[in-house]
Amino acid sequence: MHNYIGELAALGTALSWSVGSIFFTISSRLMGHNVVNRLRLTLGLLLLIIAHFFVFGRLLPSGVTHFHWFWFGLSGIIGFAIGDTLLFKSFVLIGARLAMLMMSVVPIFGTIFAWLFLHEFLNLTDILAIIVTLAGISWVILGRENKKHEQRQYFTGVICGLGGAFCQALGLILSKKGLENNISALSANIIRIFVATIAIWIFALFRGEMASTVKKLKDKKAALTMYGGAFFGPFLGVWLSLVAVQYAYVGIASTLMALPPIILIPLSRRVFKEKISLSAILGSIVAVVGVALIFLL
Repeated sequence: MHNYIGELAALGTALSWSVGSIFFTISSRLMGHNVVNRLRLTLGLLLLIIAHFFVFGRLLPSGVTHFHWFWFGLSGIIGFAIGDTLLFKSFVLIGARLAMLMMSVVPIFGTIFAWLFLHEFLNLTDILAIIVTLAGISWVILGRENKKHEQRQYFTGVICGLGGAFCQALGLILSKKGLENNISALSANIIRIFVATIAIWIFALFRGEMASTVKKLKDKKAALTMYGGAFFGPFLGVWLSLVAVQYAYVGIASTLMALPPIILIPLSRRVFKEKISLSAILGSIVAVVGVALIFLL
């Protein structure tokens, strides 16, 4: 009898990423997107190490080779350090709902990368799914009316969101390469976040922003929302996503994990009092349907 652990984990992932994006939008607007990414990676790493101890009885992964360090480290730098910095910038400029809609193109980039680098077959259904997803996203982007002084900020936010999606997809392809050499998903994620955290703090050191980053924690609202985002995003959300892929069919898990743009419609309306047009709702649904086509057909 199927117990739906994977499907429930995938749905939990979508909910976690939705709630986490709300928290990160608030904290990024209060503290700055670079500061939030540094702090939440650090906190996320600590939470993962604690979880690793309870699961495996040790704080850090064992049997980690140079192969793992290279592929997971590169994945962490591209996916977390660069990609999520762009995503948080997008949160600031266009909000959680639209930024997460831009992340719907992660499977598209992933499919193209797999075709280019892993020699996976790109069939007619994949091409149709890509067209449907892009049509839905374009419907939302182009259907929104912006005042002239807001247009530059809006399209910069869209580009940052797409850049974040590109980096996340590339990071996942690199992680897949690292997972070929038999290591647990939780251990792999610790390596990814560890390397990304080191890289992003070295960058802060060169920019002279280490002290100012820590001082931002004095803002209680900003700190609490950052803590909430770190829990729901890089800790709970990522862990649940790995459970989902492990126990459910990848197509079903990936489709359920692509639901944040839909879940965020009522959340954004409630939290940010955002006015959401019918075309934005329909475009988001079309985009998610496109993502589902990639994985289910």
